[in-house]
Amino acid sequence: MPGVELLRTRVILSEFSFAELIVWRLPAPVAGSTHRLKYRLAYVVHERCVLRYDNESGKGDHRHEGRVEHKYRFSTVEKLIEDFEADIQRWNRENRDS
Repeated sequence: MPGVELLRTRVILSEFSFAELIVWRLPAPVAGSTHRLKYRLAYVVHERCVLRYDNESGKGDHRHEGRVEHKYRFSTVEKLIEDFEADIQRWNRENRDS
């Protein structure tokens, strides 16, 4: 059985930024994760991805801020989106002049 797409949306946040959220439910976890969800959440500003949460095979759950990668403790899709939105707000505060 193939994966089932649960969410695919692009949210325009300003004339130069957007967030893209994609989540699938898979028949089995990807290598490195314990849950059956595959996700990619990205915040793009001036055509550059400045924040990304994903769980690519072999790396498990993690987040990127620019070129820096950090482990991420996944619990629920709702918490994932909440954390992503909080990071967007923090990034915007810290980078007002970008």
